[in-house]
Amino acid sequence: MKMGITLVNPPYPVGSHKHPPFTPLGLGYLASVLEKNGYEIKVIDCQALDIDYSVFRKKISKTKIDILGITSTTLTYKSALKIASITKEVWPKCIILLGGPHVTFWDKEALQECQELDIIVRKEGEITFLELVKKIESGRDYSDVLGTTLRKKEKIIKNADRPYIENLDDLPFPAHHLWPLERLTKHGIMIFPIITSRGCVYWCDFCTTVRMFGRRYRIRTPKNVVDELEYLKKRFGANRFTFYDDTFTVDQNRTLEICREIKNRKLKIEWDCETRVDMVTKELLLEMKNAGCVSVWFGVESGSKKVLDAMRKGISPAQTVKAFKWAKEVGLIAVAGVILGFPGETKETIEETTRFVEKLNPNDVGYYIATPYPGTPLYNKVVEEGILKITDFNKFDTATPLFEMGTMTGDELRDLREKAFQRFYLRPAYFFSIFGTGRLWSFAILKTILAHLRRAFLRKIGMK
Repeated sequence: MKMGITLVNPPYPVGSHKHPPFTPLGLGYLASVLEKNGYEIKVIDCQALDIDYSVFRKKISKTKIDILGITSTTLTYKSALKIASITKEVWPKCIILLGGPHVTFWDKEALQECQELDIIVRKEGEITFLELVKKIESGRDYSDVLGTTLRKKEKIIKNADRPYIENLDDLPFPAHHLWPLERLTKHGIMIFPIITSRGCVYWCDFCTTVRMFGRRYRIRTPKNVVDELEYLKKRFGANRFTFYDDTFTVDQNRTLEICREIKNRKLKIEWDCETRVDMVTKELLLEMKNAGCVSVWFGVESGSKKVLDAMRKGISPAQTVKAFKWAKEVGLIAVAGVILGFPGETKETIEETTRFVEKLNPNDVGYYIATPYPGTPLYNKVVEEGILKITDFNKFDTATPLFEMGTMTGDELRDLREKAFQRFYLRPAYFFSIFGTGRLWSFAILKTILAHLRRAFLRKIGMK
């Protein structure tokens, strides 16, 4: 009898903000690797289907489960534990694995907190998960599998890390066909996520990426990347993509080659990406634009050099100004990602940052409150100093102040963030400027403006 293998993307906690609806690439790669090796996979994406625990229970009761693989971020960690508990109630003999960036650094704690969990898969999961499935299927001992933390005879064993995958071209494309793609749309447009690299060459104190995938930039070849774009366009009619790399342009020559490959194949597509302000030139941005890039999300983080240095970001405000100037000159939508409330931040540096962003005049901005994810130096710092005051991972949503700053209260930080949003979005000139940025973008921005108008009105009448 075939193994019953199900992969689950757990729901967001009630009341938290929801991210754009994309196929979760971690699970997508796991599924494609397993399918390539002859296994049949079922997927339950609670976020895409917008289902709660009761509906999840009904779904799993109708299908045999021998192995359940769950992914989670910090925000969905507690939801993942609930999914594990429900599954074990319905299928007591199944083996439950949990992976993702959170439990990579919270592995022993997760096993202690949830007796229903059997195995934690750390860091990259494709080879580890496949080896586990093969050993479980054949009844062999799996307690020595690299990259795992697990229970054995009431003891928790942490095996050595698995070496990173060197040739990313060897991985099959994510198994998008297993997802309810009709539910993964944004304003009626389906956007397919693509990741072309793993690892990072930087060491920012707030980021888990380099700790998760290594301080080395491993890349897919331009041909392999564009092969995936072409495959998605032919199979699913995809025309819009988002590159999920944390820094898409680390290797600028490779980025140029990707752009040339797109143009050589005459692919009529649109895409966006995220990168650093010190990793672009005007010439590169123009090539990206000509290859279908419509927007770039830059990690601005702060307008204060003091705060940037505290983050170990390794950029200057002057570099940020230059990158945004170039992006606008070539006709790209430029978005600023900003972190408020990093240790050492003051009301004055937040004001400095807010004014800096208004001077940049990006097409859009994301103001996020510094969030100390397990595995980062920021988390270690706030724990060691005893200033982490909220430990409920359901609150690690980048909108909730979690630790004492000494320079302002959490309520003051939250208010300063909202005021920064309102100062940016509620400018008349900005309101009229968004209508030239395309239907998808304009609609999203209008919704955001209306939300902040409502908050401004409530603030005015004394209701927060």
